[in-house]
Amino acid sequence: MLWSVAVVAEGDRDMTREQIVELADAVAGHGGIASGIGTPSYGAQLLVEADDRAQAIEVASAQLVAAAVVAGLPAWPVSRAEAMNEVEADEDDWGVG
Repeated sequence: MLWSVAVVAEGDRDMTREQIVELADAVAGHGGIASGIGTPSYGAQLLVEADDRAQAIEVASAQLVAAAVVAGLPAWPVSRAEAMNEVEADEDDWGVG
């Protein structure tokens, strides 16, 4: 099943535009977008294939950590992660559930 997962890592200094652009480049291959300019965090919204929510969060968290390394960002711990599958997204679009 396809999941959309938002993953955020928090740290001790604000991220610059250039750092988040590097992260955006690193997550683009995973259908991702990056966030965090001017905040003490960085994150990404990623598309992952997984059997369940826990696995989706695990996969997306690993992808964020790997992308942060590629982008030269600090190795901050993942502090938040939320996942929504295709069915939930469709229900949300239609106001169901």
